[in-house]
Amino acid sequence: MTDFHYGSGAGPDSRAAASQCLAELGRGGTLGFLYVSDRVSDQLEDILAQFRAATGVEQWVGTVGIGVCGTGREYMDQPAIVAMTGDFPADAFKVFGGIADRAAAEALELPCGDSRAAFAVVHANPRNAEIEALVSACAEKVESGFLVGGLTSSRRRNLQIAGGIEESGLSGVAFSDSVAVATRLTQGCTPIGPKHVITAAQRNVVMSLDDRPALDVLKEDIGEQTTQEISRVGGTIFAGLPIVGSDTGDYVVRHLIGIDPANGLIAVGDMVQPGGQLLFCRRDRQTAREDMSRMLKSIKQGLYGQPRGGLYFSCLGRGPGLFGEEQGELRMVREALGDFPLAGFFCNGEISHNRLYGYTGVLTLFV
Repeated sequence: MTDFHYGSGAGPDSRAAASQCLAELGRGGTLGFLYVSDRVSDQLEDILAQFRAATGVEQWVGTVGIGVCGTGREYMDQPAIVAMTGDFPADAFKVFGGIADRAAAEALELPCGDSRAAFAVVHANPRNAEIEALVSACAEKVESGFLVGGLTSSRRRNLQIAGGIEESGLSGVAFSDSVAVATRLTQGCTPIGPKHVITAAQRNVVMSLDDRPALDVLKEDIGEQTTQEISRVGGTIFAGLPIVGSDTGDYVVRHLIGIDPANGLIAVGDMVQPGGQLLFCRRDRQTAREDMSRMLKSIKQGLYGQPRGGLYFSCLGRGPGLFGEEQGELRMVREALGDFPLAGFFCNGEISHNRLYGYTGVLTLFV
């Protein structure tokens, strides 16, 4: 059984945050997860060296976030550091990095001891134009086809940790099937109408749904009261694009970025094709809490005991801005699953399975 240890810290500068975090974390382990706020990211190389020396852990992965999170705690827009270590067997994991383009992703090999990796935790640079393709290609390198992680969120450099410091593309750690995990995704949204067939579209503009003007279908689904303020629905009503082949009804959420009342058109924050499907969904505090509760109930039902450790990757658009209070999102995790080591950050996009998401929370438990 792998032992996990956790620490978090915040303060006026990186030195204070690191000192507090290390005092909680202690020594020991073979692999560490390290997440630092972008307020201290300029000192990331020194922070990593300090954590190596203080813990005795040589192998680290992690990244930078405008916010970082831990066991029942969120640190938004302040100097903060969160770390978790685990005592994994040497042949149960492999740290990798430098996946900056498709050629590197295709050439990637992820052996864990004598077997192929089963699962991976990844972090990625949102400024890499090929990042969606890199995520998909890297997912094919693990037996389950399943990645979890997030895109760095930073007002400075988009740094990741994968042994050393890098920022080229995608990096992380792969695990063998001897490391048992459970993972779930929360969208924070609730569908408010049926799935519609996109019957006419050009690039990101939807002209018609079910052979009707797209804006008419939107108005019908969201209801008369919301329709009266149609120009303001962009922060509450979103487009959901169902994932082909999903047996769980999964979909990716995209912004409604424009409407054309004269011609009945809507524009969404992704490319769409005629013949595809689209549904409208609502995202607000109530739906976010309801979907979070659903996700936590689902993952708890599959557990035989309390998790030994965990990782949580949440969208920057969630947290206090969506849940209405500091620590609200992480408190829900703690209340549902108990007090266990947990580390993560607030992302510029989330990774689950083999694709990128937005506005989601991705929870992964070591069980």
